[in-house]
Amino acid sequence: MAIKVSVVGATGRMGQLALGLIDSAQDLELHSAIDSKTDLALAKGADVIFEATRLEVSQQVVAFALENSINIVVATSGWRNADLEKLPAKESALVVIPNFSIGSVLGSRFAAEAAKYFDSVEIVETHHAGKVDSPSGTAIRTAELIQSQRQAEPKIQGLGQEARGQVVAGVPIHSLRIEGAAAKQEVILGGNQETLVISHQANSVQAYSQGILESLRYAVSVKGLVIGLDKVLGI
Repeated sequence: MAIKVSVVGATGRMGQLALGLIDSAQDLELHSAIDSKTDLALAKGADVIFEATRLEVSQQVVAFALENSINIVVATSGWRNADLEKLPAKESALVVIPNFSIGSVLGSRFAAEAAKYFDSVEIVETHHAGKVDSPSGTAIRTAELIQSQRQAEPKIQGLGQEARGQVVAGVPIHSLRIEGAAAKQEVILGGNQETLVISHQANSVQAYSQGILESLRYAVSVKGLVIGLDKVLGI
């Protein structure tokens, strides 16, 4: 039996990608396509909601899904782990994916592993000018992974100066929003007379296709809060 998927944010880039993927997959079926002019109640009866909107809308959609015990895959950027962990996700799956790119997930994991050996770490993330939120959800997730591998939070030179970026989980993040830019993240690690740069760039939303499909299938097999494509893929 096909998995019935409701897409919220159906007119956006990620929503349009999800609709195409659902149409092509034999084990997925479109339950409803919802945009800003459509009643969210149309998602009732779906096996899983795929949500790609803005943070303030995403919060409403997640609350709706949890209240109605509907599994949900969250593609919206800007969620913080501390806020997610407060949500009552017990009867259904709350799968939050900061980045659906397999290469991006691996880059973040490599950066977290490398951070064991480098006290100085900063992130530079670049997106198109139309991306509203900053830092990106991917950069926030990367910083949190780096923090999880550190014994202590290092001192940051120039902390409090606006040009030093926003500090998340002890890591300064610098966000660029530029016309024509691709989605890119660089994690720069500094040590004794050396630097290590771990870089990933996604040139098209098609880079997220496999991650979206795997996340939708995974969401119907679990319950509770799951954060990150690495958990979905088991890496």
